Amino acid sequence: MTGPPIVKGTAAWRYFGDFRAGLLAGQVLVLQVAHPVVAAGVRDHSDYVEDPWTRLMRTAASLSIYIYGGPEGARYEADRLRALHRSFTGVDDGHRYSALNPRAYAWVHATLVMVPVDTQRFYGTPMNPSELDEYYAQMCDVGRLLGLREQDMPPTWPEFERYYAEMIDGFGPNETISTLFETIRTVKKPWRWLPDERWTRLQRWQYRGQMFVIRATLPPALRDRLGLQWTVRDQRRFDRFRTVVRLVGGLVPMPLRSSLVRRIGRLNVWFRAHPRAYRFLGGI
Repeated sequence: MTGPPIVKGTAAWRYFGDFRAGLLAGQVLVLQVAHPVVAAGVRDHSDYVEDPWTRLMRTAASLSIYIYGGPEGARYEADRLRALHRSFTGVDDGHRYSALNPRAYAWVHATLVMVPVDTQRFYGTPMNPSELDEYYAQMCDVGRLLGLREQDMPPTWPEFERYYAEMIDGFGPNETISTLFETIRTVKKPWRWLPDERWTRLQRWQYRGQMFVIRATLPPALRDRLGLQWTVRDQRRFDRFRTVVRLVGGLVPMPLRSSLVRRIGRLNVWFRAHPRAYRFLGGI
């Protein structure tokens, strides 16, 4: 399935950069590291435990290029990521793994495909069938740029949904998920100038908030297998929360909901064309 170019007005352009997607950052990380190959790679090669804020910003910057950086920017970023991940190899439970394992690589892409869909389902207006078809076709084109094999990308949205559910059915607890939850609990302050005593209070709030949203948005079967409790009272609280988010988000015109991510994408393309400026700013 081939989609239209990602330009203003198309489904991927409208929905991918919605600022409310930030509320699903924790959920998508859990889903990614639930895959055993991804879990091993993150455990052995990621710096998210030491510096999760920078890791999160790098991921957001990279994603912005694929959708909003134009074809050349997307191809450049895809080549860069493939080259980077070739060195991410190791041994897990006596078996060698690679970050470019086709099925694991496809699963990471699948979780990112689902983020805008879940964002609208939880916090906005769910995409209609024609929007889903167009959006998924465009994200398949992004997958091809990333080097995904055709057999690892279901050809239609309904088939993708079945694949996604079947993958989640095979996941359960692992060491990397436990480490992720502990990192959320003990995460260091994002800015050095923030007083320690103030961050101590904020840290508790952000942990409770992050874990609440993760528990709310994970697929229920996986949430149960991870031992994360969810009550009727929790569901009522989440329903109130997402109603507020939906109302606030609805006040923002559609083009403005993704304007920040679009600007980040264009800025990153400019940095690629001006590497001296990128190095001068410390490669941030």
